[in-house]
Amino acid sequence: MSTTPEHDARIASLTFSSVYPHYVSKVEKKGKTKEELHEVIEWLTGFNETRIQELIEKEVTFQEFFDLATLHPNAKLITGVICGYRIEEILTPLTKKARYLDKLIDELARGKKMEKILRKPKE
Repeated sequence: MSTTPEHDARIASLTFSSVYPHYVSKVEKKGKTKEELHEVIEWLTGFNETRIQELIEKEVTFQEFFDLATLHPNAKLITGVICGYRIEEILTPLTKKARYLDKLIDELARGKKMEKILRKPKE
């Protein structure tokens, strides 16, 4: 699925600090914690809580945020529809990464078990 260049540019220029409070609000409204949110962000990006805070304070864009991130090798297992787009069909790498994050946060807010959110293999 192809996103528009305008859509991709808008995502690239969004600051992580402008979206982060919405992430916190979304999960807390559903009874989840900021610590669980950070666990999800760290799994996807490799950023610990201190690093997340630094990136918020620096007001990095999503482009910079994901350029600095080390995406988890199992991120490719994140599939489904988010924001009207089927993740596995998104062609623009940055937009796909942003939608990975959106999908994980959505799953957390919906109460999915953490081992499923973090795509842990079945034992």
